[in-house]
Amino acid sequence: MLKILIRLYLVLLATYGAASYLVPEALVQMFSDRYSRYSLEQMNGPLKLVERTFVEAPLSRWPTLLADLNAEIAPLALQLGLQTDPRLTRSERHGLAKGERRVRLGDDGDPSIALVPLPGGQVLWVAFPEAPTDIALTYWAMNALIGAALLVCLYFWLRPHWRDLERLRRTAARLGKGHLQERTAISPRSDIGQLARAFDDMAQDLETLIVQQRDLLNAVSHELRTPLSRLEFGLALLQADPLPAETQRRLEQQIRHVRELDALVNELLSYARLHASHEAPERQLLRLDEFLDSVLADFNEEQERRGVTLSLSVDQAPERVVLAPRLTARALQNLVGNALRYCQQEVWLTVCRESEGLLILVEDDGEGIPAGERERVFEPFYRLDRSRDRTTGGFGLGLSISRRAIEKQGGRLTLAQSEKGGARFAILLPDHLLADVETPSRAAARYAADSGPRFSSPS
Repeated sequence: MLKILIRLYLVLLATYGAASYLVPEALVQMFSDRYSRYSLEQMNGPLKLVERTFVEAPLSRWPTLLADLNAEIAPLALQLGLQTDPRLTRSERHGLAKGERRVRLGDDGDPSIALVPLPGGQVLWVAFPEAPTDIALTYWAMNALIGAALLVCLYFWLRPHWRDLERLRRTAARLGKGHLQERTAISPRSDIGQLARAFDDMAQDLETLIVQQRDLLNAVSHELRTPLSRLEFGLALLQADPLPAETQRRLEQQIRHVRELDALVNELLSYARLHASHEAPERQLLRLDEFLDSVLADFNEEQERRGVTLSLSVDQAPERVVLAPRLTARALQNLVGNALRYCQQEVWLTVCRESEGLLILVEDDGEGIPAGERERVFEPFYRLDRSRDRTTGGFGLGLSISRRAIEKQGGRLTLAQSEKGGARFAILLPDHLLADVETPSRAAARYAADSGPRFSSPS
C-alpha cells in the first residue's frame, strides 16, 4: 500500500504544483487588460496625488522632490525617466504619449510597476516591493499544509480500496494453491464490489468444474478396480490349466494389459487423492538412512535386470529429518524409477543440506529432456514421446504426482540438465523440516550391502 500511496501522492503533488503555477499565469496572460485596469483603479488616488505633486512643482525641484517622496512612501520606490526609455514596450510608450497611466503585472497578477506620464516627456516609475520573507514562508507553509491535507485524504480514500484489493489478491493466491472454496467476501458496496462478485462467480464455476472432474475421475477409477480384479483373477485361473503355446502367449499378453490398466487406475486414484485434499500432510521424525533404505530397496531387481548402477551420496545430509514419508517416498520412487528406465549405465541419488533446506538430487546419464519440454513433463498425462508404448513411456502421471507430493510439504521439484548428460531432478524441502545436522548417514553403506556389486557409494 505504501508504494502506491507514495506514487499517487507524488502525482497529486506534481499536478497541484503545476496547476498552482501555470493556472494563475495563464489567467493573468488571458485577462491581462482587465487585471491592469483593476490595478490602476485601485491605485488611481495615490498615483494622482504623486502626479499632481510633480506637476505643481518646478522642474528644477523634481530631483529633491523625488528623494523626499522616496523617503516618505518607502518601501515604494520612485524613479524618473524619459518616455523614450528602451525599457518601455511599444504599447507602454504609445499609452504614455497619450497621457495614460500604465501598470505592469507580476506572475501572480499583482502590480509590480506603475508608469505615470509627466510633462516634458518624463515618466515616473513607481516600483512596488516584493513580498517579505516571512510572507513568502507563510505562503509555502500554506502549500505544505494543503499537501499534508491531500495526503491524509488520499490515505483514507486509498485504504479501503487497498484492503479490498489485498483481500482479492490473497483469495486469488489461495485459489492458485488449490483452496477452491476460498472467496473474497468483499462488500457489494465496495468500489470493486462488481469485480469481486465476478471473481467469486468465476471461482465458484471453477470449483464446481474441478470438483465434478475429480469426482468423476475418482468414481470411474473406483468402479474400474472391481471388474479389473475379477478379470485378472479369471485370467489367472485360466493359466492354471494346460493350454496350447499360442493360447498361453495371448493369455499372458492379456494379463499384462489388465495389469497395465490396473496400474493406470492406481495412478489416477493417487493423482485424485493428492489434489482432493488441502490439509497439511502428517510429518514424522525419521532416520534418513532407514527411510532411503525402504525407498530404494524396491529397485534392486530392476538394477539386476538392466545391469545399471544406482549411486547414493549422503555424506552432507542430516541423520534425521522431519517429512511426510508416504508423499516423499512416492516422489522419490517415481524419479528414481524414471532415471533407471532411461539411463545408459548409472543413476546418482545425492542428499545434502543446503541453506534453504534438504536437497535431494536424482540424476542420470541418459539423453535428458529438451529445455522446451522441462516444464511440460510435469503436466498430467503429458509424455515426451507419444509413440512409445506404456511399458517404456508410462502414463504421464508420475512426474505430476511427484511435484504435487513435494509441494504439499511446502517444497519444490525442479528439472534441469545434469552435468552427467541426462536429466537432473531436484527436490528441495524447507529448512524447518530438518531435525538436526549430524552426519554422515549410514544409508550408503547399508544400501551397498543390500544391493550387491552394482551399487557404488562415492568416497
